[in-house]
Amino acid sequence: MNKYIIITDSSADLTKEILEDSELKSIQLDVIVEGEAPTPNCNVEVKDFYAKLREKKSATTAAVNIDAFSAVFDSYLAQGFDVLYLGFSSGLSGTFNAGFVAAKELSEKYPERKIFALDTLCASLGQGLLVYYAVKMKNNGADIETVRDFVEENKLKLCHWFTVDDLFFLKRGGRINAATAIVGSMLSIKPVLHVDNKGRLINVTKARGRKAAIDALFDKMKQTAIDPEEQTVFISHGDVEEDAEYLAQRIKTELGVKEVKIGYVGPVIGAHSGPGTLALFYLGTER
Repeated sequence: MNKYIIITDSSADLTKEILEDSELKSIQLDVIVEGEAPTPNCNVEVKDFYAKLREKKSATTAAVNIDAFSAVFDSYLAQGFDVLYLGFSSGLSGTFNAGFVAAKELSEKYPERKIFALDTLCASLGQGLLVYYAVKMKNNGADIETVRDFVEENKLKLCHWFTVDDLFFLKRGGRINAATAIVGSMLSIKPVLHVDNKGRLINVTKARGRKAAIDALFDKMKQTAIDPEEQTVFISHGDVEEDAEYLAQRIKTELGVKEVKIGYVGPVIGAHSGPGTLALFYLGTER
């Protein structure tokens, strides 16, 4: 069995601890905060980033280009590694397409190597959770094809449920119109959203108030989770750790989940979802 490397991108929001404990490479997307030069996602201080968003400073992101992907892939291929790239949902970004093109071009340069580029149709720690499972399989001896097939077979079972606190960011990103944002803010209406089977962000329902929205995330997991007591569950948050801890405790107490990992919604996703975002990721019967 040839040695291989799993590569993802920083939209996966994996914690430093997971990245340091894994034979895993994360390619950094750039973040541009109002009036500042582009900064790699890994160099952004997350709490400071959310403080700037709360001041209504604008933030945008830049997808990785083909040349950047080629340079990373080539560095491993030249050492004799096969490559499995697990990319950011094509329904939300052009990042995966750049990685796919780079992989296709390099397959001609390295016909003896296995180079797979998979669109996870996932984002944030949903993408991160899929990568986490893939890395665990690799560490347990699974070959590259087995890991690739697992990702393909399970990516549409990777549930993404989340809510946001400030509708301004969804309005700016075109997810809701200005009137909805104004009325929703006045009435403390909180959207409950998910990522669908095409990897797109979809507004599913609404809740009156923050606690009701968080409880709605729990209810979605209760209805659809597969053997929750056997799962690792990821929760990400936009600088609202207390809300994340509340949700984690409900999941552990009421659903018997033993392992819940909490991390930040990183700047790549946070630029579009804003402070106060809370997201829940797990394997379910369907998205």
